[in-house]
Amino acid sequence: MDELIGRLATNASMDSAVAEKTVGIILGFLRSEGPSDSVQALIDQIPGAEAAIEASKSGGGLSRLMGGGLMAVGTRLMGLGLGMSEIQNVARELFRFGRDKIGADRMGKIIAGTPGLGQFA
Repeated sequence: MDELIGRLATNASMDSAVAEKTVGIILGFLRSEGPSDSVQALIDQIPGAEAAIEASKSGGGLSRLMGGGLMAVGTRLMGLGLGMSEIQNVARELFRFGRDKIGADRMGKIIAGTPGLGQFA
């Protein structure tokens, strides 16, 4: 997790605490909406990912009212102070990291198999 947080802090210019929350939210979304085998392979390659996903589930009252999917993720990330361009930068960096960890083919399956994610690739 520290490697990914460091990359986000540097390449997406964000605070490490916000980066960790962001990763938890995105990985939680991928786990619920994406192809489970490929997503789990990615999560398994990120030490601390499970804890970040669990931590991101708290404070979900408003999130539950808004439903799920990519729009809810975007709203939660905007709630952390991220704008649309920052969300795109985070997604691209996470995809690069994923390609490094599980390969381009598996990361491609996650992007293709998760509704709405292709626009961020």
